[in-house]
Amino acid sequence: MKTAELVFIPAPGMGHLVPTVEVAKQLVDRHEQLSITVLIMTIPLETNIPSYTKSLSSDYSSRITLLPLSQPETSVTMSSFNAINFFEYISSYKGRVKDAVSETSFSSSNSVKLAGFVIDMFCTAMIDVANEFGIPSYVFYTSSAAMLGLQLHFQSLSIECSPKVHNYVEPESEVLISTYMNPVPVKCLPGIILVNDESSTMFVNHARRFRETKGIMVNTFTELESHALKALSDDEKIPPIYPVGPILNLENGNEDHNQEYDAIMKWLDEKPNSSVVFLCFGSKGSFEEDQVKEIANALESSGYHFLWSLRRPPPKDKLQFPSEFENPEEVLPEGFFQRTKGRGKVIGWAPQLAILSHPSVGGFVSHCGWNSTLESVRSGVPIATWPLYAEQQSNAFQLVKDLGMAVEIKMDYREDFNTRNPPLVKAEEIEDGIRKLMDSENKIRAKVTEMKDKSRAALLEGGSSYVALGHFVETVMKN
Repeated sequence: MKTAELVFIPAPGMGHLVPTVEVAKQLVDRHEQLSITVLIMTIPLETNIPSYTKSLSSDYSSRITLLPLSQPETSVTMSSFNAINFFEYISSYKGRVKDAVSETSFSSSNSVKLAGFVIDMFCTAMIDVANEFGIPSYVFYTSSAAMLGLQLHFQSLSIECSPKVHNYVEPESEVLISTYMNPVPVKCLPGIILVNDESSTMFVNHARRFRETKGIMVNTFTELESHALKALSDDEKIPPIYPVGPILNLENGNEDHNQEYDAIMKWLDEKPNSSVVFLCFGSKGSFEEDQVKEIANALESSGYHFLWSLRRPPPKDKLQFPSEFENPEEVLPEGFFQRTKGRGKVIGWAPQLAILSHPSVGGFVSHCGWNSTLESVRSGVPIATWPLYAEQQSNAFQLVKDLGMAVEIKMDYREDFNTRNPPLVKAEEIEDGIRKLMDSENKIRAKVTEMKDKSRAALLEGGSSYVALGHFVETVMKN
């Protein structure tokens, strides 16, 4: 019997590569005749990928191949990197992808059948390569079903009105989008929709190409986003949707940080259940000194135990990830460590899923990245929203207004390529959000706890995501 081979093409960056590898693991577990090659694109900014690829369990090494691609010659430079350049940079890999597929063993093997490409939400240029090989394309969408609907909505709008989508949204208005239960304020739309350049057109053009594929896997589960998923499935112009999440890396890659990990876990072990508020803003999340001081004052005044992942922002003129502080006291209020001794801990790197899974953690102040959102849901920890970039404002809105699973610090805070100096969020507003978050009697806590159990059941045999993944495998094998 022939083996079917899928080629996965995630976008550059750990936030896209990790869920891709995790869904690949689930797929090969489900069908013994299926194997997967993951083609890895990189950007100089990302340095963790080599150590991550080495960590892939030997249990999967015979059926999952991680194949790094050499960087193409391109005019795109890191010094001028933005959303437009990012999409162009991915497109410049088309030749590398074609060569890699042509040179692999399955391209000429009689026992292996190339079954299709599974592309990331930002890698639709690779549909052209799949078409050259005469094979179907599928999408692995690493954000929410609601966000998928938002992207498709604006793609439809661009056909009706103009490629310049941003011309048709008033800053103080709201937008009716079928995958959201409530009208979405324009201020909570992804920044890329609102910018006055080609990137908004390029963004919605990805959605246009989604419609050319044979199916879309989404990293969500039916019980979490039932409204959004129904809206997508009711639209006959959208390919079949497969909610297969929550797809998470449960191993969490703590091996390289053993000492830091042990110190954090020991500190949490000493705290009462649900007593600690955890603050973490993702791999790209950081704040300037004046905002750091407001957060510190809020934490001090709140009286709660806190664990705070505090990162140094990159230089204004460079596109870099935040780095570690050698001495965080330089940006914190004078005497802050002395006054919060025993009650608070400031860290750099954070083993986020392990922290969220610890019984002492009772709340999560988060940037609302979709991976972080799913980790908080799986851990049963409610969120206080503080989005920064990408689609995080829309995620925050959905969590607060549609799902009732978060409290708001901010839903429209924005710090991305185009907005580097957002208005200061004052300590009083932050403290108010933390108090609401940590209130043991709030309805949000009960709902998150209920969703925690549903998120785990979805992946078990017979669960909604287990069944959806099975349907996807059936589709691949038929095609």
